[in-house]
Amino acid sequence: MSVAVLLKPEDKLKPAPRPALAGGREVVVLKFGSSVLHGPEDTPNAASEIYGHVRQGRRVVAVVSAFGGETDRLLGHARELGLPHENLLAPAYVVQGEEQAAALTALACDRVGLDAVSLTVRELGLVAEGEPEHAHPRSLDDARLRQALEDHEVVVVPGFGAVTGEGRVVLLGRGGTDLTAAFLAAELGLKTVRLVKDVDGLYDRDPNNADGALRYDRASWDTARRLGGSLVQRDAIDLGQARGVEIEVAALGRAAATVVGDAEDAPHPAKPYQPVRVAVAGAGVVGGGLLKRLLNDPRFEVVSVLVRDPKKPRDFACPAELFTAAQDDLLASKPHVVLEAMSEGQAGHDLIRAALDKGLDVVSANKQAISIDPAGLNDLAWGTGARLAYSAAVGGGSPMIETLRLARAAGPVAGFEAVLNGTVNFMLERLAEGDAFDDALSAARAAGFAEEDPSADLEGLDSAAKVRLLAYEAFGEAPDDLPLEALSPDAPLGRRGVRQIGACHAKAGKLEARVALESDLDPVFHDLKGERNALKVYGQDGRVWTCKGRGAGRWATAESVLADLSDIVRIRQGL
Repeated sequence: MSVAVLLKPEDKLKPAPRPALAGGREVVVLKFGSSVLHGPEDTPNAASEIYGHVRQGRRVVAVVSAFGGETDRLLGHARELGLPHENLLAPAYVVQGEEQAAALTALACDRVGLDAVSLTVRELGLVAEGEPEHAHPRSLDDARLRQALEDHEVVVVPGFGAVTGEGRVVLLGRGGTDLTAAFLAAELGLKTVRLVKDVDGLYDRDPNNADGALRYDRASWDTARRLGGSLVQRDAIDLGQARGVEIEVAALGRAAATVVGDAEDAPHPAKPYQPVRVAVAGAGVVGGGLLKRLLNDPRFEVVSVLVRDPKKPRDFACPAELFTAAQDDLLASKPHVVLEAMSEGQAGHDLIRAALDKGLDVVSANKQAISIDPAGLNDLAWGTGARLAYSAAVGGGSPMIETLRLARAAGPVAGFEAVLNGTVNFMLERLAEGDAFDDALSAARAAGFAEEDPSADLEGLDSAAKVRLLAYEAFGEAPDDLPLEALSPDAPLGRRGVRQIGACHAKAGKLEARVALESDLDPVFHDLKGERNALKVYGQDGRVWTCKGRGAGRWATAESVLADLSDIVRIRQGL
């Protein structure tokens, strides 16, 4: 899917086309090693990397190593208790480190709204032969993996481990997660595999210990064997060459990578990475989630935080001197990017205009602010050379704007229908289970979905703002008339399966839109649980596009903002 950022033509990212599974879904294999997964606290970073690919319309196989130091710890246990001449049982114990990391990475993906599942080494079905601690993959019983890819957006699998034909667990040697990833890419018919490391590519010498190290954009198999060292496992390089799978070596959050394959370019000085200066407006549910992530990420420098009351206690640690109640102070802190997560529409709109007018890039999660005048904001951004992104303003962590842009790029859009409000969907499910209205609302507040004043959600105003934004993306204009049906204690809900549907269709040259409580539901909407949202887009040629995700909550919405931020950073820094 196209990124949800207002891009200039020269900005557009053009990822290489990737083979697909049944149904036309593109697939990418990503590998995360212990250099980026030091512990469970790093799994949100892997989830962010995965999320970026999913919102581009891909299914992801994420291959993970054990957390830093865990393999050595488990091997130590096994060797203390095993016989040195017959250590056949140790691998089954050691791969628990990878399986634990896979399960926690899948949980991190689920938290931000991705449909993820983890498999064990035995479930994966990778068959290997050879020494118990340095076997070589021979085949893949891929029925389970392919079915998981059909059923889920993300499949997280453990690297390093495999099974023999007799079902005994073996290991693939030090750095074997690289080999697992390369082998899975080959078996899935992919032309590339992406290894996410703690460096942004292959250098002619260690960039951490030598001045003047030169980076390769493309490196040959032989160069990778000579210089790769511990960066890429030798067996993985050999397999990539034998099976025709190029190996991309990249860092978290970077689009560029060193591509290891048949061709080679001369190495060159790497472009230094400068931390991006970020200002955050709003420190509530979404803004607080953003700050929890950004303040601990060395790629970013938070320079100012706009709040109503700088002295109010927060549920996260932040230097007091960053807080301000003045918009002018926020803009005077010289940010590169402003992240707008305010709760007020007009105040957010005014800040966005002021930032764009100064040529600052803006990412917004505020549908009320954007929906006031999306065309005017986009025109202002074009005029000042700034970039405006607002994926999180519609659908939280569900990539609705990307989906609509993909549909519109393929041809004229006939219309769309969607569940757009996580608070209302959460409450409708509770009400269907027998909760009283006030209890359902209290539960939505406790879960972090409903504001203290939930009127915008319950009256349909929130969904209406999102319908207008989606209509702008679909048709280049918003509907003039948009009737609303409120959710109230007296609403005639009838039976189970009621959803608040926001829709807009082009009919006879006019836009017909609504926000209504409906029970005659498309299957895409019928089974939505809790705060999840979904969108269905109809092309005039009969094609249909859909997407689902968490439509409310701190982490899902913050993840969408961070994905927009990452897109802008890659464009700004040519990464």
